[in-house]
Amino acid sequence: MARVRLSVAERRAELLAATVEQIEVRGVAAVRIADVAAGLGVSNALVLYHFSTKEKLVAAAFAHAAEGDLAHLRALLSRRTTALRRLRAAVRWYAPTGQAKGWRLWIEGWSAALREPALRTVTRELDQEWKAALAEVIGEGVAAGEFTCPDPQTTALRLTALLDGLAVQMTAYDGTLPRARMLAWVDEALTRELNLPADAPPAD
Repeated sequence: MARVRLSVAERRAELLAATVEQIEVRGVAAVRIADVAAGLGVSNALVLYHFSTKEKLVAAAFAHAAEGDLAHLRALLSRRTTALRRLRAAVRWYAPTGQAKGWRLWIEGWSAALREPALRTVTRELDQEWKAALAEVIGEGVAAGEFTCPDPQTTALRLTALLDGLAVQMTAYDGTLPRARMLAWVDEALTRELNLPADAPPAD
């Protein structure tokens, strides 16, 4: 059966989605242009036409994978409710969930970024977007008098560092930490960082 002719944007999106799937199965180091091409039934040359090197393909695939997560984060942070509720919802959603496929992908990306400059640039930019989004809503909460925080940027860094570290533990060593206990730690961290009363209600 003949393949449907796709636009350039559609073809690129198809290639990026296929690359993400291959990375999840094989890892960044082992995935090849040929694997992506074979998975779609296209030629290596077609993949290379859109992405001239494996490094550029992988970097673009990670950016593609993050687009949906960033869109969801922005949706959570733009809700018509208090900054504290928005922040808690975002942090709870960001929190790791054991063997979640998304976290396996990002841990793989962080590891590969140590050796691949193009991927390191992409993962750093995405990381900065996450931190900036959290810092912004923290600043909004401070301005509204909901809580106090002298340095929203540093607080966002500490919160994401905690969540990233927990993600590595829960993804690499399944069963190490019960999810309920992990979420309790996250709530405790928010209470400390935002100078909330010790008896403040937990996340919704």
